[in-house]
Amino acid sequence: MAILTILEFPDARLRTRAAEVETVDDRLRKLIDEMLETMYDAPGIGLAATQVDVHQRLLVADISADKTEPQVLINPVILEKDGVTVTEEGCLSVPGYYEEVERAEHIRVRFLDRNGKKEEMEMEGLLAVCIQHEIDHLEGKLFVDYLSEAKRMRIRKKLVKEQRHRSAEAVVL
Repeated sequence: MAILTILEFPDARLRTRAAEVETVDDRLRKLIDEMLETMYDAPGIGLAATQVDVHQRLLVADISADKTEPQVLINPVILEKDGVTVTEEGCLSVPGYYEEVERAEHIRVRFLDRNGKKEEMEMEGLLAVCIQHEIDHLEGKLFVDYLSEAKRMRIRKKLVKEQRHRSAEAVVL
């Protein structure tokens, strides 16, 4: 398996709306396994295919402390939302930045599992927040879009500067 490269804001590819997955096959399951490995390695609790430059409606998540409860959602659709929670969110595509975001506290989601079987699941708390965050990625939306324009631009400038610095170091090495 392989650790995949995670795109970082402000990369324009993160704004791509993902297409429906047409076929759940071994190739897709390999991608799922690589996404899980990448997420655990990062480390994170969720990863959307868009973040690894695969523009299909697929996400993985695992909020368990011991990383033993991986969730795989293919073509996820939120059927219901209720309640409100404000949580400090971070993102593997916006490394080092954490901000409060308002989300639904409880959701009901329909999706295909890793074998292509239709499922519906009720989620609340951190898992609900995580899944909403990852579904946003599939729509080309980032958590920084919930912030003020000034805050988003400040984060963008800092990340671009850090990316340039890393590129310069790579050339020197």
